[in-house]
Amino acid sequence: MVEGVDVDVDAVADELYGLVPERFTEVRNEQAARARKAGQAGAAKAIAALRRPTRAAYASNLLVRRRPEEVAAFLELGEALRRAQRSLDGGRLKALSHQRHVVVAALARTARQLAEEEGRAVGEDVVHEVEQTLHAALADSEAAAQWSGGRLSTGLEPPVGFTGLPETAPVRPPTERPAKQKQEQQRTEPEPTPEPEPKPSREVEQRRARAERARAEAEAAARAAELRAAEQALAEADERVAELERQLREARTARTGARRARAAAADRARDGDRAP
Repeated sequence: MVEGVDVDVDAVADELYGLVPERFTEVRNEQAARARKAGQAGAAKAIAALRRPTRAAYASNLLVRRRPEEVAAFLELGEALRRAQRSLDGGRLKALSHQRHVVVAALARTARQLAEEEGRAVGEDVVHEVEQTLHAALADSEAAAQWSGGRLSTGLEPPVGFTGLPETAPVRPPTERPAKQKQEQQRTEPEPTPEPEPKPSREVEQRRARAERARAEAEAAARAAELRAAEQALAEADERVAELERQLREARTARTGARRARAAAADRARDGDRAP
């Protein structure tokens, strides 16, 4: 809402980003002109500044608006993964990576299907942009807030190199020493006494416990999002089957009617042949 004006710019924006892209500019200009005519220059300027969404942004917005349950589960997954990113080691994060990619791919397919149901063609390049937007929403809370608002004008980009794994420096292999030097060092150096392994401190134990909780939460959120995506796909398949069954019943009824009409026509033809 723009301060000092009566026009609810938020409501106008919400309406605009729910439209197909082809209607966006026309309706936006109408709304801006209406605000100017009412003497609300600030609202008119704010509305006119709204940008038409790209195909990927439109599909992303459609997903947010049509699949609120899947979106809620996805946001929970993002929060859990960001907590895990701060506290888990690379091995555990890698275990979560597969679930993250499965959920992103499932939601991107759903976004594509929703857009195609609205008559919008969606190519692989658009699907890739939607996936990138979803990865950005997982990686950053601000990006998640932008995405979940359902008003994107363009796709979001995840942080450079974002994979869900912390960056680690490559380990340099030890330099091989000549055999003679090894033997001389072994004769001159005493066998090192292994130092006792330090007992984990209370802080370390607490950190491990938090990491374990974060991992469990991330896995649960990923499973929930994956399950909801699968349930949605199953429901849509059931609807399609029901529609095909209805069409089949209608076709059978039409075929029966056609057969009866043909038989009646044949009877009339025979009666005509027998007439004097």
